[in-house]
Amino acid sequence: MPWTGAVLFGVIALLMGGVLISSNMQLKAKILDQFGLHSHSDMAAEHGSSTPAAQGDSHAGKKPEAPAEFERGPNNGRLLRDGDFALEITIFETGVPPEFHFYAYQNDKPVDPANVRATAELSRLDGQIDRITFAPDGDHLKGSSVVVEPHSFDVTIKAEHAGKAHEWRFSSYEGRTHISDTAAAAGGMKTETAGPASIDDMIVLTGSIVLNQNTTGPVKSRYPGIVKKVMKNVGDTVKEGEVLAVIDANTSLTAVDIKAPFSGTILERSTNVGDIPGAAPLFVIADLRSVWAEFHVFSRDLPRVKAGQTVLVKNVQGADEQSSTVALFTPVAELSSQSLIARVLLDNSDGRWKPGMSVRGEVLVNKHQVPLAVKTSALQRFRDFTVVFAKVGENYEVRMLELGASDGIWTEVKGGLKPGTTYVAENSFLVKADVEKSGASHDH
Repeated sequence: MPWTGAVLFGVIALLMGGVLISSNMQLKAKILDQFGLHSHSDMAAEHGSSTPAAQGDSHAGKKPEAPAEFERGPNNGRLLRDGDFALEITIFETGVPPEFHFYAYQNDKPVDPANVRATAELSRLDGQIDRITFAPDGDHLKGSSVVVEPHSFDVTIKAEHAGKAHEWRFSSYEGRTHISDTAAAAGGMKTETAGPASIDDMIVLTGSIVLNQNTTGPVKSRYPGIVKKVMKNVGDTVKEGEVLAVIDANTSLTAVDIKAPFSGTILERSTNVGDIPGAAPLFVIADLRSVWAEFHVFSRDLPRVKAGQTVLVKNVQGADEQSSTVALFTPVAELSSQSLIARVLLDNSDGRWKPGMSVRGEVLVNKHQVPLAVKTSALQRFRDFTVVFAKVGENYEVRMLELGASDGIWTEVKGGLKPGTTYVAENSFLVKADVEKSGASHDH
C-alpha cells in the first residue's frame, strides 16, 4: 500500500525529532560538563543505592560511584546474602526516631534473632564513624542507637550465626553531590564556618514619613493691604530672607515685602495678585532636610519599645534604609488603631524620604549570643527539613537542622550541625538543584 504524503511527512518529522532530542541531550551534557556539574544517573543517592566499598575508603574529593541493583527482602529492605545465610537491612522510623531493624534468614526461612549477633558501622562524609550493636526484639534485631540524619554513609555489616561469620559492605548516599571548586566559584557559591553568633531580637513596626513639624511653618502678612506681586510657587526652594510676595500696606501706603522666615521648600501657596490677606497663611514652608518617621506601636509591644532604642527605617521596597533612634512617643493613643505613635527623626539631606511614603521600622530590643548559628541565606528546604549543605573537599551533603531564634541575617542552630562545619552560605540553591537532579529518595 503506497504511503500518503501526510504519513510520509509524519515519519520524517518523527525521525528529525529523534535527532533533535539526541542533539539536545548531548548539548545539555556538554553544558553541564563545562560547569563541572553532572547528571546524577551515576550517583548512589538513595538509601537503596548500593556500591561496593573497600574498608576504610574515604569518599572526600570523589564523585559517588554508580548504584548497583540489589535484592529486596520480605520487609522491603536491602537483602544481603552470603551462601545460605541472608540478612535484611531496614531503617524503621514510624512513630520513633530512625533505628535499624535486621531480619535474619537461613535458606530463605526466618531465623530466631536470639541466635544471631550483628554490628553495623556507618562511615560518614565528615569522617565520623557510628558503631551500632544489636539485640533481639520480637522477630528482628533492633539497633542500639538512633540512625542520625542524613542517612548517608558507607556501611559495613557484620553478623555471626551458627558459628559462621559474615560481612558486607555497601554505600548508601542521600542528599550528597560533587561540584568542583571551579564550578562552585563560577556559580557564586560562598562558604562560612558554623560557630557562635550574636542574634538581634527585633520588633517590626509599620508607619509612614511625615513632615518634621519643628521645621515647618506658615508665612503670614502682618499688615492689611492688597497683594501686588507673588514671586514663588509650590515646590520652589527658598532661602531665609528671600522675598515671596509684595503687599501694598493700607496703613503706610508703601510696599511691604513678605519674606521667608527660614530656608525650605514651599508646600502651599494660598494667595494671588489682588488678594487681601487675612489671618490665613499666604504660604507654608518646610525644611525637608529632616523628616519624621511615625510608627504605630500597639499595646503588646509597648513594654519592649522605649525612647532611645535603635531603629532601622526601611522603605517598603527595601531600597533605602537609615539607622536612627526612637525620639519620643505621642502622649495620646490613636482612636482608630488604639496605638501610640513612636516618632523617629531622619536625616533627609539627599531628599530620599518623601512625606507620605510607607516605611517599616526594625527596633532592636535585645541582643543575645548563641553558641551555634548559620547565615539565614544558607537555609534550604529538603524533604520535610530545613537544611544547610556541608562542604567536605568538593563534596556537598545535606544537614538537617533544629533551629532557634533568627534575626534574618543569622539563625540559631540547636541541633543537626557540628560546630566548625564548613557550609554553603550563598547560592546554596545550586547545591540543592544538583542534588535533586539525582532523584534522590529516602528509601529504607
